[in-house]
Amino acid sequence: MKEDPKYNDTWNLWNLYKKGGLPPVIASVLGAPTAQQMAFVRWLTKEQRKQSPVNKPIDELEFAVVDLETTGFSPSQGDEIISVGAVLVRGRHIDYRQSFYSLVNPRRDIPANIVELTGITNEMAERAPDLLPVLQQFLSFVRGRILIFHGGGHDKAFLNAALWKTSRSRLPHRFLDTMILSKWLHPEMENHDLDSMLGYYGIPVTVRHHALEDAKMTSELWVKLAEQFPDKKVHSLQDLYDALSK
Repeated sequence: MKEDPKYNDTWNLWNLYKKGGLPPVIASVLGAPTAQQMAFVRWLTKEQRKQSPVNKPIDELEFAVVDLETTGFSPSQGDEIISVGAVLVRGRHIDYRQSFYSLVNPRRDIPANIVELTGITNEMAERAPDLLPVLQQFLSFVRGRILIFHGGGHDKAFLNAALWKTSRSRLPHRFLDTMILSKWLHPEMENHDLDSMLGYYGIPVTVRHHALEDAKMTSELWVKLAEQFPDKKVHSLQDLYDALSK
């Protein structure tokens, strides 16, 4: 009996996923053009979420500290990503050699105030790659690592909107937000924005509103915050979730 080619495509995709060679969201973009295959990949992303190592010591986990620059504040109103930056952190150790950065062509004009804020001009954006290849490279970098943001609601909304638009997928990753962590550890402080926390810990400011530089500074903030976890009897990701929920 002749085999169904769709079955073979799905089987090959499953084997590649099991071997760790294909992040699930990229699989949905590159290898699942049919509704059946996309549904299969979405199931895989749910399985990945279930397998997150919440009970491993934090020092044994890998994180990707992420930052975005965008044309505005609302993906539902047509705003788009214009740059993505990420840095690898192993436990409390930043690996600056392992980083990701790319501009993105938003296929729309960048407002003048955003050009002034980020330094990303329309001319630069026009020469940048489109959203889909940048998402593929970004997801290949972060893989199944836990994602860290500062004030991450904005970044998560844009990433999920971008993934839904390009592949009908959502980020399966677990998240941590250094703003929430700073509020937990420093309830006496009035402001917990990135500039305030960098100043509090004496972390040098390089270039603000540059996705990679902001990701690097946020990774240094993460290290400062994580150094205080043992005093709070926080040793694993589950301990941290439990502490934040109280």
